[in-house]
Amino acid sequence: MFPVVRAMLTLYIANKNYSSWSLRPWLLLHQLGLPFEERLMPFGWNADAEGFRAFSPTGRVPCLVDGDRVVWDSLAIVEYIAESAPGAWPRDAHARAWARSATAEMHAGFSSIRDICTMNLGLRVRLHEVSPALQAEWERVDALWRQGLDTFGGPFLAGPAFTAVDAFYAPLAFRVQTYAPDLSPASRAYVDRLLALAHMQAWYAAALREPWRDEAHEAEARQAGAWIEDFRVAAGPSPGTPPAAAAVRPLTRRE
Repeated sequence: MFPVVRAMLTLYIANKNYSSWSLRPWLLLHQLGLPFEERLMPFGWNADAEGFRAFSPTGRVPCLVDGDRVVWDSLAIVEYIAESAPGAWPRDAHARAWARSATAEMHAGFSSIRDICTMNLGLRVRLHEVSPALQAEWERVDALWRQGLDTFGGPFLAGPAFTAVDAFYAPLAFRVQTYAPDLSPASRAYVDRLLALAHMQAWYAAALREPWRDEAHEAEARQAGAWIEDFRVAAGPSPGTPPAAAAVRPLTRRE
């Protein structure tokens, strides 16, 4: 009897400059050293949701395809990955319970950070104002990060190894870089560690090279504050069809 050979995982994502949800499973897969094929479908391609429904039942990204299995929603994808990659969550039961709770809080909460500090990696923005709700959420993030680092000893949130909880807060590291909220020294150091990861740097570099602009995301950033710097390449034409190099690009562990 011949062994069953499974197809490589395929992860559908959107613009690296904008898509915080895409970053989370992408980064975790890379940090765990799991091979996968990336398919980048820029916002604006084939009217977004309608085109995205060709591969995602919700018309949203990220979406993971494993043979005939389709897994949507970033948290569901992380849990699916964890079934075959135990390193996705901490081994210690206490750390694992805390990491799952903190991950769920990120998945369900922090609406003011999401709405006001929209993800736009190439920009540096001075906020017009910091509302009490936004300030409270950044303070909660700061407290949560310090709790994890103090309780489990760092350098990552749930201990010595990068796990799913770090993947879920990785987009906030980019937001800290863009909007510069007030954080404790311990949280700042954690942000620096995330930003220094090779795969975070690769994502950031790719984001800066993207020529596409999605007006809805751009408008959110303009509404948030004054643009101090824009490190992105010059804007190019909106994507009618995903470019071949971005639409299907196998990634290696070195990238």
